[in-house]
Amino acid sequence: MAVYAVGDIQGCYDEFATLLDAITFDPGHDRLWLVGDLVNRGPKSLETLRLVQELGDAVVCILGNHDLHLLALALADDVPVAAGNLSAVLQAEDSGELIDWLRRRPLAHFDAGLNTLMVHAGVINTWSVADTLERAGEVADTLAGESAHEFLCAMYGRQPDTWSDDLDGMDRLRFITNCLTRIRYCAANGRLDFDHKLAPGTQPAELQPWFEMPDRATTDTRIVFGHWSTLSLMQSESLLALDTGCTWGGALTAVRLDGEAKPVQVRSRQPRVFED
Repeated sequence: MAVYAVGDIQGCYDEFATLLDAITFDPGHDRLWLVGDLVNRGPKSLETLRLVQELGDAVVCILGNHDLHLLALALADDVPVAAGNLSAVLQAEDSGELIDWLRRRPLAHFDAGLNTLMVHAGVINTWSVADTLERAGEVADTLAGESAHEFLCAMYGRQPDTWSDDLDGMDRLRFITNCLTRIRYCAANGRLDFDHKLAPGTQPAELQPWFEMPDRATTDTRIVFGHWSTLSLMQSESLLALDTGCTWGGALTAVRLDGEAKPVQVRSRQPRVFED
């Protein structure tokens, strides 16, 4: 059995199907970790969702910010995002089934045997693996339960931008969601930054990439993440960044987690543009 992690697909179905062929993925034996953002921007979000759902237990898929946008469009009212090319998903005959499947995906996944934690964007330095899983579970339970509508209506916003164990209600869930699905940089006091998207070295001096924050409690665990296309592929013993900007004309990347960690990439069929 092989375990592969794949970066942000974002509706790039053709590239995803080609990548599965390139790694000779066998759903009867292999496992696939998807870092979130299955949908949006790319041309075939509907086909992507259908394929991932069909792969069943062979796939571990966590939620990214664009997946949450889709859930908000489907289940909430007056959300501050446009449907855009997600309309095909919302109007499909099997939309209800796909949305129900998506809303039951986690926001974090951990494999003790691989000592690997997967999140879409990042983890603040004070959270351990156990903390991350517990807090991701709070949001996942809400999305799968009767409060999903209330949460998705209240999900958008940047406040609170600093963690406290005393946070509760929608403020607590919003911070957890922003941390796991949106961050790139943090300030020294732990404040989440949402304005700066470019690669390290371009940010203001008071900001650091979340993975370079001092005394990070997850330092001894490998973290697999996506979300940061301008960071592109980054590999070390403790970090694996996989968003190589397929939807922007870059590539879709897979890396094996339980063997030789040599990247396998499929070049994008999308026009080459810069992230907005």
